[in-house]
Amino acid sequence: MYIFLPIWCGSIIFLHNHQSSKFFAGKSLFSGQSYTTFAMLPSQVLKAWEACDLTDTLFVLVCTVFCWPIIPAVGLAYSGYSHRRNGMASFMPSLLVMGVCTVQWFFIGYSLAYGDGSGVIGDLKHFMHNGVLAEPFGTIPAILFSEFQLIFLATVCAITVGGFCERGRVIAVVPFIFLWATFIYCPLAHMVWSDNGFLGNIGVLDFAGGTPVHICSGASASAISVYLSYPLFRSKKSTVRHPSHLELHKPGNSMSQLIALVIIWNAWLAFDAGTTLSLNFKSIMALCVTNLCASGGAMTWAFMTYWECGKWSLDSTFMGALAGLIMITPSAGFIDMTTSFCFGVVGAVICRQALRIKSTKLAARLRWVDNGDTFATHCIGGIVATLSTGLFARKEVAAYDGATIIDGGVIFDGNTRQLGIQLLEAFVGLTWSFVGSYAIIALIDCVPGFEVLATDEYARPQI
Repeated sequence: MYIFLPIWCGSIIFLHNHQSSKFFAGKSLFSGQSYTTFAMLPSQVLKAWEACDLTDTLFVLVCTVFCWPIIPAVGLAYSGYSHRRNGMASFMPSLLVMGVCTVQWFFIGYSLAYGDGSGVIGDLKHFMHNGVLAEPFGTIPAILFSEFQLIFLATVCAITVGGFCERGRVIAVVPFIFLWATFIYCPLAHMVWSDNGFLGNIGVLDFAGGTPVHICSGASASAISVYLSYPLFRSKKSTVRHPSHLELHKPGNSMSQLIALVIIWNAWLAFDAGTTLSLNFKSIMALCVTNLCASGGAMTWAFMTYWECGKWSLDSTFMGALAGLIMITPSAGFIDMTTSFCFGVVGAVICRQALRIKSTKLAARLRWVDNGDTFATHCIGGIVATLSTGLFARKEVAAYDGATIIDGGVIFDGNTRQLGIQLLEAFVGLTWSFVGSYAIIALIDCVPGFEVLATDEYARPQI
């Protein structure tokens, strides 16, 4: 008996239904060339599984479960930012992100990010997760590592599509997510984190994503916002779509912000702790500095608002905590507790000042919209965090896992070269993400039915 399975790439694979079968056999529809792809038997899987460390595996598994809710929580935060009538439209893209990114990651995303390939992008060695099962990646199963990294992709993408909030169309988000994940995030993650990525090989220090997460999402969302203000193709020619500056308004739903803050803060602790991929003292340290940095940022921003207005603000506390979490992301495995607190304070001050840009008259004239505050927090904050890591990284803290060896940063270890490396990483991440995202959204806008700009009835022009 044979079971025929049609495969997306244009081949047919058939599996002989017999207990002694040890392989898949197939024949290409295009070339006619026969091939054999060996499948892992249960005994092989269990043998590979036995080589994994159960404690480390359980630790990363728990971190993965705690991290996953951050994806819809980002959408919930955008929903809280938005005007009430646009709340659900601002939340929906985060759900689309969960589905589309998972499918993209299974087929090609993981392979492009962590396959061999070149210094810029991986190959398709792991297409459809070929060879990604129980084989140890460090001390955990490769498929668990893949799932943990999928959450990074989906989180960054959920932040990025905030650029569509209250002005973009949801229908255009679906192709954007797939194309953006393929051509923007995966190459950038490969450059920074893969074994042969060119940024990683020159010594970049990026623990959990200062550039692939924050600079990438902030620059990409800014590219979306710029295009929605100045569309080039079908949106520009439409008679029912006219780009305009959004009326600035208070958050539409503070409860959504509150719930999102609790989930994001909690998930970020698991993000940074789990990035060690094993349970050791560095995991504990990463969690502690993350919490302290977020707390320092939250209190700084909240007190500054209270000093100016005489009132406590949930929105200010949320933004301050977010600024702290952004600041600690690239450095959580490289700095001590005191430095992490200072990072939170400085990050809150800088991001708060950057946030003022969108309320200026110049921003209104230029139709500059930062509706999800992604430019002020993730882009500016990510750049500051990446450079600060080069300044304050400590080689003794990096060695808390008993394995990592770095040259340290400028201030504590006198490694002035590190600042230049961090600057290069930030520049590559910024230009790659902005230019690439702008090209993708412009391409989508050329397709009939996928006009990216919402119709005038949904826009809220500046009064």
